[in-house]
Amino acid sequence: MRNKTKAGATVGGMKHDMLIDERRQHILEQIQNDGRVLVGELSRELKISQITIRKDLDYLQAKGLVQRSHGGALRIQSSALVDPTLQEKQKHNFHEKERIAAAAVKMVEDGQCIILDSGTTTTAIAQGLKRFSQLTVITNAVNIAAELAGTDFEVILIGGTLRKNSFSLVGPLAEDNLEEMHADVLFLGVDGFDLEVGITTPNFLESRVNRAMVKAARQVIAVCDSTKFSRRSLSRIVPPGAIHHVITDRNLPSEIAEGLRAQNIAVTLV
Repeated sequence: MRNKTKAGATVGGMKHDMLIDERRQHILEQIQNDGRVLVGELSRELKISQITIRKDLDYLQAKGLVQRSHGGALRIQSSALVDPTLQEKQKHNFHEKERIAAAAVKMVEDGQCIILDSGTTTTAIAQGLKRFSQLTVITNAVNIAAELAGTDFEVILIGGTLRKNSFSLVGPLAEDNLEEMHADVLFLGVDGFDLEVGITTPNFLESRVNRAMVKAARQVIAVCDSTKFSRRSLSRIVPPGAIHHVITDRNLPSEIAEGLRAQNIAVTLV
């Protein structure tokens, strides 16, 4: 059974029976949007004790995500922790993502079952997959499902709660459904890839769904441009050893490529 933290009744349309990670993600997003939060206000909003809120803020501060202040917490500016929208991501390293996607498509065979997580690189992969005649595609990305709606593929949306920032579905329903699925290949987009920590993302809930995707796939291929390496974000998805293959661009420093290969991770540079 999942570990839940009761948070009371519904206030302002929000259900206050939240997972701990969901609550902390909510608090972090509020800090990022407003610049600060107050313990008393969060306690009233979420219908939980101020002691619990203080523990959440202490946890976020220990992770280096916020700065505690008297009665609340303040925002810390850090590019590795920001959760940009899909539209914002599309503006960055477009040509590299196109080459990475093309290389990924070459690793797919007709008849396979493919998992695509949300992101701009995986969206480009979805566009490239249209040349196949028979595939099963599992995804948590609403835009990818729409992209493939005109094909003869079996397209499976895993369900869950919509994250409007990324057009992705997250939450316990998504995680539970993935536990019942098995796929040949997962193409996993990356927000941060550190040789010691592994793959990370700015969003707690996204990381849990991505972790379930890794468990469901026989082969895990990380697809990301070289700027994502040596970065650590909020929540770890999996350690490096869970990745079988990395597709990235030729700007990747040679020492990082060597470090990946030393951990038995195949590297394709495009």
